[in-house]
Amino acid sequence: MTVPHPRGGLVTSHSPVGHDRTTSPTEARRRSRRGLRAGLLALGLALVIPVAPWFGPGPGTSTAAALPLPPAAADGPVVVAHRGASGHAPENTLAAVDAAAEQGVSWVEVDVQRTRDGELVLLHDTTLRRTTDVAERFPDRAPWQVGDMDLAEVRQLDAGSWFSPEFAEERVPTLRELLRRLDRHGQRLLLEIKAPARYPGIEREILRELAREGWLGPLRLYDSLILQSFDEDSVRTVHRLAPQVKTGFLGSPDSDELADYAAFTHQINSRHTDLTAERVAAVRELRGPHGRRMEVFTWTVDDGPTAVRLAGMGVDGIITNRPGEIREALRGAGRGAPAPGESPEENGSSGADPLFRSRVPGTEGSPTGR
Repeated sequence: MTVPHPRGGLVTSHSPVGHDRTTSPTEARRRSRRGLRAGLLALGLALVIPVAPWFGPGPGTSTAAALPLPPAAADGPVVVAHRGASGHAPENTLAAVDAAAEQGVSWVEVDVQRTRDGELVLLHDTTLRRTTDVAERFPDRAPWQVGDMDLAEVRQLDAGSWFSPEFAEERVPTLRELLRRLDRHGQRLLLEIKAPARYPGIEREILRELAREGWLGPLRLYDSLILQSFDEDSVRTVHRLAPQVKTGFLGSPDSDELADYAAFTHQINSRHTDLTAERVAAVRELRGPHGRRMEVFTWTVDDGPTAVRLAGMGVDGIITNRPGEIREALRGAGRGAPAPGESPEENGSSGADPLFRSRVPGTEGSPTGR
């Protein structure tokens, strides 16, 4: 079988259909599974999603009268837990992811960087000083850049006590640990590539990890995964390596440049103080790389009145440290979806996200795939 290789070109894969007299049936099955996983990984990085006919015109084309509003904007913006529910637990930790799940929030935003030995970890600052006890454990390693430390060293750090004694000994998680925790909860991922210029090739490494963990399947790609960055070149790189992956650019490009961004990014994610209703409309009138209407996620919004005002502008997502409170404010203003497990009849909505609902105890439903 010939399959695309993640670095380009084609490779030949021979899938065993049986086993010889020197190979046990168990070993044959193991080899078959290993070959299948390798093939799927290669395909996961090389796959280009076919553009369905209803997507219509290409990137940058105005769609004001061509497409209905996406579900997020039609029902109100999605609420995204910033660095996890970081108003309730230490940022960029599994505890913050769990806190978001406990509040019924399905979208989680985190930051990813790379250690000296090439491991992908969650961290916002390029230094470990603010959110861990690195200065106490490694006093001679200032300025404690994460890129100057190995994973084994990072694993020794307490990433929770700075926030509260309740979270003492919380660790800096790897991207793989995050993906598995999100999968357990049935949550979605908005992943920020932090300071990519410090970590050449990190985009490809992130995509490989996503593929290994099953995050490049059709369901995830359609509405459960976004890669974003402040670095335009990094966003372009992700789109070049994996054009099927939804991307977001963090910033506020000039209005006359928006059509250029539509060629490689699906979202323009701006600081909320930079937004006006006209600005949001200008972005959402364009089609992105997949032919779908472009979106606006905004950050970081921690008060209800501001969230309601932004929802009125038509933003698609609100990134917040306090997702539970913001969701309740939006619902109170008639601009939010129900919490997982809540009856749709109670507030006239179509019900909770099925991917999330299937993982929350006491709720029903199951995802249709990955």
